[in-house]
Amino acid sequence: MIRIGVIGIGNMGRQHAKDIVRSTNLELAYVCDIDSERADAGAREFGTAAYYDYQKALEEGNADGVIVATPHYLHPDISIAAMSRGTHVLVEKPIAVHAAEARRMIAAYEDARRKHSGLVFSAMFMQRTYGFWKKIRELIAGGDLGRLIRTTWIVTDWFRTQYYYDTGGWRATWAGEGGGVLLNQCPHNLDLYQWLVGMPVRVRGFASLGKYHNIEVEDEVTAYFEHENGMVGHFITTTAESPGTNRLEIVGERGKLVFEDGTISFAMNRKSMLDTIRNEQVAFTKVENWKTQVPYQHHGEPGHRIVIENFAAAIEGKEELIAPAVEGINSVSLGNAIMYSHFLQQTVSLPLDEKGYAAKLAELIRSSTFSKKVTSAGAGSDMGASFQK
Repeated sequence: MIRIGVIGIGNMGRQHAKDIVRSTNLELAYVCDIDSERADAGAREFGTAAYYDYQKALEEGNADGVIVATPHYLHPDISIAAMSRGTHVLVEKPIAVHAAEARRMIAAYEDARRKHSGLVFSAMFMQRTYGFWKKIRELIAGGDLGRLIRTTWIVTDWFRTQYYYDTGGWRATWAGEGGGVLLNQCPHNLDLYQWLVGMPVRVRGFASLGKYHNIEVEDEVTAYFEHENGMVGHFITTTAESPGTNRLEIVGERGKLVFEDGTISFAMNRKSMLDTIRNEQVAFTKVENWKTQVPYQHHGEPGHRIVIENFAAAIEGKEELIAPAVEGINSVSLGNAIMYSHFLQQTVSLPLDEKGYAAKLAELIRSSTFSKKVTSAGAGSDMGASFQK
């Protein structure tokens, strides 16, 4: 039995605790939250110990590993404290608010791993377990699309009401969360983007702050990416569109792949369109292609349980991690770059100027005059409607 503690027992932490107690080879070591009533309620619900201070929980809780499910700004310090003790860490997305903090976490992990052999540092990117994303990655890696030309992702089905933002004092503020749709809803999409087609080298971002909600952070974003191989990318998202769209198009020289509404469709070119451009002696033509649906197998669940059990198996040395947390810096950097470009009103290059963005975020916090009215603590809300499956 692998003993896992949950630090932060709000909406997501409670979901993770449920997955742990349902597992046959995991044991919930404790729950921890600075809100003592919330921690006590979680302890009663799951039949485990309650802590109100993560340092004490790490010292006394006798856990093999911890899941860090606190507000974003707390992820680095808690993760580093755990790793320095030799405790394995599974951290919620995003691993940090900005890339400089993510890099500090990675450096601490590398240092701790030299002292504690086999230390595991994982991230909750459960969408990497989904059958359709795995199949698309397989097709790209297998060369079915050939050289990639364009990737466009319209992901505007992250609809959120004002009530959602009002049910937590930390939500949608620069000081409490450090960002909006890119930092809260889209880390999964940004992680998948780079997991599928790699990181861009240049980013131009356009964002609207509190355009549709009474918040001070971004709730609508359009970004343009340039990749080293010449591919261009587009990323469009918002929390204000209903019914919204979730459509991914990946165009390569050998065809176009589209994922929407659970279906992968592939218009497969008979020959390379780039070769056709160079060699065909006609002015007007199209490459002959066949349209087909690509089959895949999918587990049909949110995926958190799978990542947690993979985390435990990695602790035992039985499996490779699905989502190593050191890769989490990529999605953080990509989101940071979009917002930094917006604030600078110019294209930015990757690797990101991490100190520059950190300074900009600190400036936003210092100059904020936003006053937030919190409706309720928000814990206990059913997160199921938010999960893709």
